[in-house]
Amino acid sequence: MAEAAAQCAEGFVFDKAVGECVEKGNALLQLMSDGGFMMWVILTLWIVGLVIFFERGFDLWFRQALATNRFLKTVLDAVKSRRFSAALMACNVKTHHPLVAVVKAGVLRADRRAVEIERAMEKEMLAALPNLSKRISFIALLANLATLLGLLGTIMGLMEAFSAVASASATERQVALANGISVAMYTTAFGILVAVVLLFTHHLIQRRSEEVLLAVEGGASATLVALTGPVEEPSAAPAPGPAPGGGQQKAS
Repeated sequence: MAEAAAQCAEGFVFDKAVGECVEKGNALLQLMSDGGFMMWVILTLWIVGLVIFFERGFDLWFRQALATNRFLKTVLDAVKSRRFSAALMACNVKTHHPLVAVVKAGVLRADRRAVEIERAMEKEMLAALPNLSKRISFIALLANLATLLGLLGTIMGLMEAFSAVASASATERQVALANGISVAMYTTAFGILVAVVLLFTHHLIQRRSEEVLLAVEGGASATLVALTGPVEEPSAAPAPGPAPGGGQQKAS
């Protein structure tokens, strides 16, 4: 292989994938070719991981977008004053955030016992959990696979390099060994790079999923307390005080 690479004309490089000299092209493509077959496997894992990240990110940040504090304030104010129709109207928002379904399940059972209200909201929470954590752990798995495949590619590259050294002449062995080792390290570097990116995206998605879950749990607890608590009556207006100088006049 070292002799074949040395025979390539200027402007051409030896492509191990096809076993012949090809014209120099994009540096990234050349790097992928030098790293061997495992580089393309790691690149595939990277693409799959990014696709999952964008799909999950779109769902968690856009389809489940909701101003939770403002939504809860509107619903809870209506529930505390027992205006349940207004609370249900507030739940008619265009979002897939699970908090809306959980709160609505509780308001619809406002005339039931506290246990039934709690069970209804808990049922909606359990139904929302799979969607919140869907495919998130798969991103972490792809990151670990990228690292391991990078190491595997390095071992395979070193084995190929030593094989090339064994068949090379005495003057070419040192060059062949140095080139083989440098090429073998490409897969490790690329695997670690892909793993770092995927682990970072996993952290972002996992954190957003936990934020949504905490908002649902807090909203459900606040709604249950408002539904089972005392009715909040509007504060009575203060009684008017005596007019200035309006006291009884003393008899002269």
